[in-house]
Amino acid sequence: MNGTRLPAEMPPGPAPAGPRVLVLGGAGFIGRHAVAALLARGLPVEIGSRHPDRVAHRLPPEARFCPRRRAHFEDLLAPEDWITLLTDIDVVVNCVGILRQRGRETYDRVHHRAPAALAEACRRRGLRLVHVSALGLEAPARSGFLRSKRDGEAALRRSGANACIVRPSLLDAETGGYGALWLRRVARWPVHALPADATGRIAALDVRDLGDALAVLAQRALLAPAGEPAEIELGGEQALPLRDYLAQLRRLHSARAALVLPIPGWLARLGSHACDLLHVTPFSFGHWELLRRDNCPRVNQLPQLLGRPPRPIGAAAASPAFAPAPAPVA
Repeated sequence: MNGTRLPAEMPPGPAPAGPRVLVLGGAGFIGRHAVAALLARGLPVEIGSRHPDRVAHRLPPEARFCPRRRAHFEDLLAPEDWITLLTDIDVVVNCVGILRQRGRETYDRVHHRAPAALAEACRRRGLRLVHVSALGLEAPARSGFLRSKRDGEAALRRSGANACIVRPSLLDAETGGYGALWLRRVARWPVHALPADATGRIAALDVRDLGDALAVLAQRALLAPAGEPAEIELGGEQALPLRDYLAQLRRLHSARAALVLPIPGWLARLGSHACDLLHVTPFSFGHWELLRRDNCPRVNQLPQLLGRPPRPIGAAAASPAFAPAPAPVA
């Protein structure tokens, strides 16, 4: 049954009093950093996940006994489907997203229709919704990934819900995150084969900064539940083309520069379709589209939210927030 609440692996004791924050995708790359940041602020957190009984190894230690609720976005397509999930919740942080479609988990269901239903359910209950989207959606796009993200944002605006849309840039991390780990792995290679038309600048953002920002927004919502809807863009301290960003990552491990091998744009585009078809590497048609134009915040609101500048690239290597335990072998 979807939308059900499950207990933590061991009895967590009496439920803490006070307002509660539900982090959807709370065991994922973004969500678990949001959970850690919320707990650091002393806020009661519940974790929404597709498999709530199997995610303890992916959570920060302090979150492994948080209550969990089952959430299958592909089935939560009407406001009524969210009733059980939103019971006793005051603020919702939606960190759910998919890189590629799998069966009934389509871009349209996960990025558009389920968030639209969630927004309407939050509107009816008077809940604040913090929704993680992506930068680069205003330009024309052919990718189903990007179009579904854009449709989801439009649905939130139409809903009239008390919603905040958060658009982060490319995320950097030393541990966790398929795309972040893959880029750091590629940076170590002696040869970087890059699309020749990947000239857009990237303002890579430490994922811990995004988690902190989401926690601040959730905390503000608890203090002022009637806050105005907002759209917030977040990024790192530097805006670099992919070539220079990989070179910066490589300098964390080697003083020797990599040989850059430009790949014609048409070939890179074919390669992106092949990666989508075969589900190999995080590179996708959507990424190919984004790399051809700047993917930076128009106004980076991270310093204002956190009261400090973004962490520099490489800070994750020096002081990881936590390292999830390896997944058990099936």
